[in-house]
Amino acid sequence: MGAELPAGTKHSDGATADPTVTAPRARPHSRRRRIAQIVVGIVVLIATFVFVLPQIASYTEVWQVIQGLSWPEAGALVAATLINLSTDPLPWIAVMPKLSWRRAFVVTQASTATTYVAPAGDAAGLAVTFAMLRGWGFSSASVSVAVALTGTLNVLVELALPVVALGLLSTQHEQYPLLTTVATIGLVVFVLVAAALGIGFSRPQYARRAGDAAARLANRALRVLKRGPVTWSGDTIVSFRNAAVGVLGRRGAFLTLASIAGQLSVFGVLFASLRAVGVPASEVSLVEVFAAWSLVRLISAFPITPGDLGVIEVGLTGALVAFGGANAPVVAAVLVYRVLSTVPTLILGAIAGLSWHRLDAPPARVAARP
Repeated sequence: MGAELPAGTKHSDGATADPTVTAPRARPHSRRRRIAQIVVGIVVLIATFVFVLPQIASYTEVWQVIQGLSWPEAGALVAATLINLSTDPLPWIAVMPKLSWRRAFVVTQASTATTYVAPAGDAAGLAVTFAMLRGWGFSSASVSVAVALTGTLNVLVELALPVVALGLLSTQHEQYPLLTTVATIGLVVFVLVAAALGIGFSRPQYARRAGDAAARLANRALRVLKRGPVTWSGDTIVSFRNAAVGVLGRRGAFLTLASIAGQLSVFGVLFASLRAVGVPASEVSLVEVFAAWSLVRLISAFPITPGDLGVIEVGLTGALVAFGGANAPVVAAVLVYRVLSTVPTLILGAIAGLSWHRLDAPPARVAARP
């Protein structure tokens, strides 16, 4: 879903877990920051839906395009949406095999919906994730490892998508300067992150040194803020590293495939929306749609508004029109895509948030294991 657990997210999330992953603490300036985020979000939304999109195509034309959908086209959109929703739990099942599909679906919908509506966004979604999984009896350590691995794989996939899109676009002898820039940055960051993880996970002593150094830096910063020291150390990071390496050794391939499937299912909703409203391959090809989507997907990984409302609409519309799509159908397709990738999650997330505690907790000896 749009944001991207993701988180994120596919594209996005508490009970206190392993000391390496803790819930955010309130700070004196947090209220001012949240107010600023809300103000910026409102400004972006007004600018997008009142000024920018109407300049590209009138809402009357957009509505006429949507009204022209046939039953088969509507059915294709419903199918794409259901496939997208069904892939959300897969990364969590990969890293926590004792977590049922039903529970994984509930936690992903609730946490993602929270990131859409809460000013704190990802932090609020993360708190929801921890609260639910800990409430079902899973250990803090296993939840911490699951959050870290699913989040990291999700980020790595998002970094790689523009690189893949650039390669596919080059086979059609097309160029898109912004995609080239973003793909280059994404590739550099991907290599750096992968290298850092590879070094940190290769030997326990490397993880211990990195953990001790991080703890020292954190304690210095906390002393300036007149707060107590952290409760974790290099040994904590070693324990975390051992658990993560164990999960990756057993389920790494499944997690990678699940993360890719989750991202591509979101793309499937956009592609189905474009074809349903009448944007043909002669205007915007499959590769061009993928290029536009992967570009905006990575850019929107740095949220400005809840659920990236306004940012994704403007980014996708601009990219797809630049590739040759007609204005009104493109705007209609983007709006349909955004509705189908957010509204179902908001509804299901609200239901999940009200009913998750009714699910029986798994046996303690089962829940304690990743």
